[in-house]
Amino acid sequence: MGTKGKIIKCKAAIAWEGNKPLSIEEVEVAPPKDHEVRIQIIATALCHSDAHILHPQFEGGFFPVILGHEAAGIVESVGPGVTNFKPGDKVIPLYAPQCGKCKFCLSPCTNFCGKLKHFKNPMGDQKLMEDGTSRFTCKGKPIYHFMGTSTFSQYTVVSDVNLAKLDDDANLERVCLLGCAFSTGYGAVINNAKVTPGSTCAIFGLGGVGLSAVMGCKASGASRIIVIDINSEKFTKAKALGATDCLNPKDLDKPIQEVIIEMTNGGVDFAFECVGGAKIMRAALDSVTVGWGVCTIIGVNVGDNGLNVSAMELLMGRTLTGTCFGGWKGVTSVPKLAADYKNKKLDLDALVSHTLPFDKVNEAFDLMYQGKSIRTVLLF
Repeated sequence: MGTKGKIIKCKAAIAWEGNKPLSIEEVEVAPPKDHEVRIQIIATALCHSDAHILHPQFEGGFFPVILGHEAAGIVESVGPGVTNFKPGDKVIPLYAPQCGKCKFCLSPCTNFCGKLKHFKNPMGDQKLMEDGTSRFTCKGKPIYHFMGTSTFSQYTVVSDVNLAKLDDDANLERVCLLGCAFSTGYGAVINNAKVTPGSTCAIFGLGGVGLSAVMGCKASGASRIIVIDINSEKFTKAKALGATDCLNPKDLDKPIQEVIIEMTNGGVDFAFECVGGAKIMRAALDSVTVGWGVCTIIGVNVGDNGLNVSAMELLMGRTLTGTCFGGWKGVTSVPKLAADYKNKKLDLDALVSHTLPFDKVNEAFDLMYQGKSIRTVLLF
């Protein structure tokens, strides 16, 4: 390609400030520096995490910024020192890096990486490249990166440890969901909770993450998969993916956790909270059985005060845990998930409810806010 080593001018969606629609702008994307890769983004989806930073109650917001962290693309050029990627490679940017050298990467107990610094709020991490500068400029101003990925741009620059290489025949319009939604929900079940055959599960929230958790429970051999959502229109798809019972809290005359406890003779073995917020976290924890019940928190709600848990609840044998990116070490695991999709072992198609041109990114946010979409894929 004739663009190597040159600034590329392209289209991107910039958040100039919080609580406002994104603005489609022409941006300048600098060439990659040491151990960096410049990618042409082909398909990007959007996630509630992209919306969090726009929320007026989000602490530590930074603007202007190019959001986006669930995407797939093609390598345009590589910087000095990059040996694992070459121009033309199909790739998925990763907000969860894997350097392969730090104490976290060398441990089988986690998928964290020492490249991350702000464990209290990872969404504020990786807003600049390793040298402390941005590769994006618009109207003469530097633009922040987002989670090391910034996929709401036709071209982006990422660290070579924030990138997974795919097979040449990968379907980028579908495997882009491996950048967050599917990997997070499915991995929470498989890697973090480790759902066992014959067990009972409850999944709160049926967005892209929740439906991916349904698929994980089905693949794990769960005997009963109870799903909870305030939008009953999502139940048909959930059942097709393996849900056995569907509950809408709006249709019930008692708290959802009480209903689940009655249905399961004391509570489920595993619960997955895929929405966020203290009320739903509380319902999920209450719905697991004493003795061995495991509640896994996946959802995040901006401005939430958190969950109050008494010692006695945990002394009674319940486990409360969480997950980031489904526990996957992305550089090594995402290519395998992409291969599983190609071999029809995973159903990513079921998660895509809308496909829109990139210019309609704000329409995609509206669909998400209104609960009308599962995942919207935007194409450049």
